[in-house]
Amino acid sequence: MTATIDKPATPDAAEGAPSEHYTRLLQGMAHAVAAKGYADTTIADIVREAAVSRRTFYEHFSTKTECLIALYETASRLGLQAVSEAFDPAQPWHTQVEQAMTAYMDYLAQDPVLLRTLFVEILGLGLPGLAARRRVNGEIANFIQVAINSSESGETPAAHLSSQMAMTVVGGINELVLQAIEQDRVGDLRELVAPATRLVRAVAADSRR
Repeated sequence: MTATIDKPATPDAAEGAPSEHYTRLLQGMAHAVAAKGYADTTIADIVREAAVSRRTFYEHFSTKTECLIALYETASRLGLQAVSEAFDPAQPWHTQVEQAMTAYMDYLAQDPVLLRTLFVEILGLGLPGLAARRRVNGEIANFIQVAINSSESGETPAAHLSSQMAMTVVGGINELVLQAIEQDRVGDLRELVAPATRLVRAVAADSRR
């Protein structure tokens, strides 16, 4: 997932668009955490990896926690972008789900070290990390809900997901990924496409009743 921060989706507050320094700081955070782990990473490590000054860091972030959250949200939203691009309105919704799950798992598998950081270390940040995770999961759940509810599949009635059930789907998929990380099976994330797809299909079909 190193490539996921090359085009950050989180805008620079001062300019309305990501600055070069902002992007480099996210890259610096990613590289530092991959090398040392979040707990042992210092702001000095981040700015050294980013090749910027400490002053530049504080122009964008107040703490390293804030920087990690920005990295998490940026990488997650680019993952959502990959999922969005995989949806093909010309295909039945159940086919679209499989394509989207494949794109998502392939995206996550790009960088196993950073994947572990984003899925595991974010949980260790306390309330700020949980809030960031909730925001990202909410965005993904909303996308899934809108995508499925707006799909048509020929003679089959359109599927339907409530916001609660969409969040349930996201939570289930996240747990599958976390289990793969814990079992050191990140290289096999493609194997999660089938169960993740079945989960979405089953929940959507049941919600339609």
